[in-house]
Amino acid sequence: MLLKKCFLLSMLKPVVLFSIFLETAIHFYFYLNSLTNRRFKRKCFSVPHSQLPLSLSRISLQVPSEKILRAEKVLRNAILARAPHMIRDRKYHLKTYRQCCVGTELVDWLLQQSSCVHSRAHAVGMWQVLLEEGVLNHVDHELNFQDKYLFYRFLDDEEEDAVLPSDDEKREAEEELQETLLFLSQIGPDAHMRMILRKPPGQRTAEDLEIIYDELLHIKALSHLSNTVKRELAGVLSFESHAKAGTVLFNQGEEGTSWYIIQKGSVNVVIYGKGVVCTLHEGDDFGKLALVNDAPRAASIVLREDNCHFLRVDKEDFNRILRDVEANTVRLKEHDQDVLVLQKSLRYTVMSGSPEKILEHLLETMRLDIHFSDPDPALDDFALMHCVFMPNSQLCPALLAQYPSSEINQPIISICLKRRVLSLALRWAALQGHHLLEDDTALSFLEVINIHKHTHASIESLTTSLHGDMILGYRIYLFNFWNAFQNANLLSSSLSFHVCLVLLKVYCSDHTYTTIRVPVLATGREVTAAVADKLGSTEELLLINLSASGGDPHTHSQSHDEILVALRDNPLPEQEGPSTGSMSSFELMSSKDLAFQMTQYDWELFSCVHEYELVYHTFGRQAYRRSTANLELFLKRFNQVQLWVVTEVCLCGTLSKRVQLLKKFIKIAAHCREFKNLNSFFAIIMGMCNPAVSRLSQTWEKLPSKFKKFYAEFESLLDPSRNHRAYRLTVAKMEPPIIPFMPLLIKDMTFTHEGNKTFIDGLVNFEKMVSLLLSSLLISKRLSHFITFHCGSAITDGTFTLFPPPSDAEVSPASKNPQEVRNYVRQLNVIDNQRTLSQLSFRLEPRRG
Repeated sequence: MLLKKCFLLSMLKPVVLFSIFLETAIHFYFYLNSLTNRRFKRKCFSVPHSQLPLSLSRISLQVPSEKILRAEKVLRNAILARAPHMIRDRKYHLKTYRQCCVGTELVDWLLQQSSCVHSRAHAVGMWQVLLEEGVLNHVDHELNFQDKYLFYRFLDDEEEDAVLPSDDEKREAEEELQETLLFLSQIGPDAHMRMILRKPPGQRTAEDLEIIYDELLHIKALSHLSNTVKRELAGVLSFESHAKAGTVLFNQGEEGTSWYIIQKGSVNVVIYGKGVVCTLHEGDDFGKLALVNDAPRAASIVLREDNCHFLRVDKEDFNRILRDVEANTVRLKEHDQDVLVLQKSLRYTVMSGSPEKILEHLLETMRLDIHFSDPDPALDDFALMHCVFMPNSQLCPALLAQYPSSEINQPIISICLKRRVLSLALRWAALQGHHLLEDDTALSFLEVINIHKHTHASIESLTTSLHGDMILGYRIYLFNFWNAFQNANLLSSSLSFHVCLVLLKVYCSDHTYTTIRVPVLATGREVTAAVADKLGSTEELLLINLSASGGDPHTHSQSHDEILVALRDNPLPEQEGPSTGSMSSFELMSSKDLAFQMTQYDWELFSCVHEYELVYHTFGRQAYRRSTANLELFLKRFNQVQLWVVTEVCLCGTLSKRVQLLKKFIKIAAHCREFKNLNSFFAIIMGMCNPAVSRLSQTWEKLPSKFKKFYAEFESLLDPSRNHRAYRLTVAKMEPPIIPFMPLLIKDMTFTHEGNKTFIDGLVNFEKMVSLLLSSLLISKRLSHFITFHCGSAITDGTFTLFPPPSDAEVSPASKNPQEVRNYVRQLNVIDNQRTLSQLSFRLEPRRG
């Protein structure tokens, strides 16, 4: 019988034999996977493609880490302690599955346990971590966790004689649960991303594509691509991973089949005869040149470290995207030169063009059935970003050129054009705000437009529906403002708006002061010269910025309410910073009251920051000769709050009081987050992360475990991985008003600016302008909307009341009155010299050994 079988096998064709061998190998692979899972040894890691593995050499095995194994035990024991009904035998299609959980129930349970789980997708990613590590398994060994009625089993329940946890183990699980959830919440989004990328492109949902697209927005190698191309890539990208350093991804001279982007790890680029010519890291790409030129690989790529992850685009998809983009691109030419490039998606959007043609296109496609205050992304983008490529001196004449001077020939067309120009002018004036005061050209333009409006009766009636009177109102407001200055003799007839004079109190070293009148944009040297002239002093004076590192003679102090001058060889005592802490003052104040007053002050500062200041800061304010003082003041406030935390801790000599201080700051941070003041929230947490504070091990050891857990949760929001995903998820769940984490906003804008050219082939890269606004202004626009429609009546005496103050029950009976708390948070006294702070820290707790 055996000889007969061997004879039959020998008669089969080699291809059939190979197919039988391959099928047997695949079944054997899955058998090994299930066997090793039961024995707590190894698991099958995901393969590069979403289909069944066709090459066993591409499968990598890894042992679950101790941390993941512990996380599995904690979660299983916690479920058995809190919801034991979730793990039980289940029947489906006449088959019984032993000791299983349902996917949807696991997701629901996670969402109920901790605020660090932001969404169902986030919870899915956390369970996917356990699935990838083999400590949670689908009963049919599927590689992706799904939020569906599917059965999953913990590793500890794989054995038929699985032991239930003891009371002590349940108690330990309860104690470790929050820390475990925090750990999984940090790595869950990456696992969720890998899970999505393993799906075949046709199975990706709209939500999946949006998650991938959001990831691509922050990849350095893709920053120069249009958003349309990034959305196309989101549909075709696949995930590939390799476990061992030294693995050759492809060799020099081979045919190019894929383009790679490094998601994790690094690779060496090797050329024959030269060796390693460079190293590529996370965010870099390689392999595109061979696809573009249809040429062999110019170098070999070798993994530099273990466990590298890549995003891969195959050649066929790469070429199709290039063809589709070109097919949907419309180029308008004049004299054989491109003057406007449009791309079609749902509608034609401007990609690049000359400033005049971009303006002309926006006017032609403008909707006339919406109010000028209603959002229109294209027009808002142009109105806010035109200063980069089309200053007012160029924009105003261009708008007037589009405004017909006569309506005799085609009155209907003429009226429509006038309505379009007026509507854009209204939108532009409303967004410019007080910046119009600095520009004579803009004010003259509004005057001319107003005259034209009243000259033609037909356009007068039409603009009434557009609230065209706003232009006249704006003009009267601005000119009345100017006249008020002139009547007070604060402006001479020769001065322009950008040199308005202001009154300053300048304090001397003996704390007497003198009053001077200087331009708003005066430099430090001009201020000191004015003070010397007023005092009749012939000695050299310095304008002091209070800081422990010494005064800056060329800058104003923006962290304090006072400006001081002193002789060069006679520094002020205030420059050394405080010598004693202020805990005795603010320990009697309610934490919620402190957070409330900090939020009020931060809001006042933030609401003064105009979007234009972010633009000027990104592109370089020197190029526009504009001040970004409000933005700089808001950023300095962040640093001041951060240093306040470090200063108070380092000046507190008693261990027990330092522990109380840490508890106080954690409470204040919690209330800041409650008030959606993310700027002060992160400033406090970063202050506690400062080396001068974080090294105080004896102090941290005494901190109660409850506060340690709160701090760990807060600290996790600072995690920079995946472009600060934890922070972005937190913000996405919040409703306005929000005070954002300004340093990250600026980082996003800088990333977009530096990764994209402002001009491409002499044309304005308008898509870059749109991307910059997406980075920076979504929150600002939401806040502006809130101020306009919700807070107008709450602005009194120059202060805002956006957040409900703490009730009497929430304020400590020993708390200072609100005015004292308000004064305290606005005049924080800090040491801003890190060396001094470190020395104070080592005096509190010297180095051990």
